[in-house]
Amino acid sequence: MSTSSFSGDETAPFFGFLGAAAALVFSCMGAAYGTAKSGVGVASMGVMRPELVMKSIVPVVMAGVLGIYGLIIAVIISTGINPKAKSYYLFDGYAHLSSGLACGLAGLSAGMAIGIVGRMHSSQNSLLA
Repeated sequence: MSTSSFSGDETAPFFGFLGAAAALVFSCMGAAYGTAKSGVGVASMGVMRPELVMKSIVPVVMAGVLGIYGLIIAVIISTGINPKAKSYYLFDGYAHLSSGLACGLAGLSAGMAIGIVGRMHSSQNSLLA
């Protein structure tokens, strides 16, 4: 039997890092979806009304920022997981998991909304003469 200097639960960091991964993955999925759908609108705007292309880039930039938000939250969560410095219990792991899921799923839904609205806005502006 070996003595360990770790105080806390051995499975807790798994849930904490899972929360960091969820924040990053889901936010980047939302950013990718929003960028792709808005990019279609930018392309159609460039064909129909080239003078309005710079206005239609705004949803693409907004969607890209969602991935950065997820990255920031993932870094904050992962730096908070240091079982050697202080005790890391299941409560901490579940708190990091839930905060990562909240950030990631909010980024995913915001990316979907930005993509849908950005494409519809761009295509509607290209039809208005």
